[in-house]
Amino acid sequence: MSKRDYYEVLGVSKGASADDLKKAYRKLAMQYHPDRNPGDASAEARFKELNEAYDVLKDDQKRAAYDRFGHAAFEGGGGGAGAGGFDFSSAFGGGFADIFDEVFGAAMGGRGRGGGGAQRGHDLRYDMEITLEDAFKGKKATVTVPTSVGCETCSGTGAKAGSGASTCGTCHGAGRIRAQQGFFTIERTCPTCGGEGRTIKDPCGDCGGTGRKHKEKTLEVTIPAGVEDGTRIRLAGEGEAGMRGAPPGDLYIFLSIKPHRLFQRDGANILCKVPIAMTQAALGDAIEVPSIDGTRAKVTIPAGTQTGQQFRLKGKGMSVLRSPLRGDMFIQVAVETPVNLTKRQQELLREFAAAGGEKDTSPESSGFFKRMKELWDDLTD
Repeated sequence: MSKRDYYEVLGVSKGASADDLKKAYRKLAMQYHPDRNPGDASAEARFKELNEAYDVLKDDQKRAAYDRFGHAAFEGGGGGAGAGGFDFSSAFGGGFADIFDEVFGAAMGGRGRGGGGAQRGHDLRYDMEITLEDAFKGKKATVTVPTSVGCETCSGTGAKAGSGASTCGTCHGAGRIRAQQGFFTIERTCPTCGGEGRTIKDPCGDCGGTGRKHKEKTLEVTIPAGVEDGTRIRLAGEGEAGMRGAPPGDLYIFLSIKPHRLFQRDGANILCKVPIAMTQAALGDAIEVPSIDGTRAKVTIPAGTQTGQQFRLKGKGMSVLRSPLRGDMFIQVAVETPVNLTKRQQELLREFAAAGGEKDTSPESSGFFKRMKELWDDLTD
């Protein structure tokens, strides 16, 4: 039975973008996922078909090969002849995809496979949210990460106790084999040992010969003072265990900082917006404001302070990473117009207004209206 066109499987056009492919795949994968269709063989088959199509089209190199050669680019057997009658699949059971990876992988940023030996474990990512206070002080945190660890039963070798791995008879331990095709010599990963250079005849019963098992690992992470949003912390060797004793990957902790209810951070500096009463702004006052270190700081408000004015508190900002220094804290005031005035308070304000002197007490507003009057006079001339 012939396969359907991969673009048709995903319901997209041949020129679909990577985002369009991803959206189409996710929508259909959710619809036909086996967990949502228990016992439905047709849904399971459709799900597998979707995965196969998306696996090819999401990879730029595989997609280019598919667009040129169709399904023949990835299938063993007949029908895979390329330009000049060269059959990419019949001579090397791995098919065109294997050759494409080997020849062009390194030059085009592909997944070219390494030589003999088991592959290093995958790196893992853990996202952690911390408070601004945590970022200022630093902290120790405990994280639990689902990962793969070395199998204790076989000590990560993948072989049953008393047995071991033997050199692969196909590649003789190289992990790669070569084949001659006309003027070309093509090297590819050994299909017998998967590039490891050795095989296990009697695999460990606990890990199935992989040398690793799935497990949740609990780790302690030290977050230094002064970290910023997006900081990445690397825990070397705490990623996924490698296959059959290969080195593990690394664990990367990505930090994000929660918004604070009072402070805004700008690098090592902190901004705090503080409302003050009209009388405080007019007559001057001394106020106390909180600091990120948990203490209080005194700020002197001079008479005549206006909304938006800033006052700098040196050394009261954030910690600086790997430094004893601290940034500064800036207090930005907002003058609050009084509300819910009593009759007496209203009378006093009217008396103040009737006393005049706006040019002296409110120079900005009086100057603005003076300029506005001059503009009107110019327009009417």
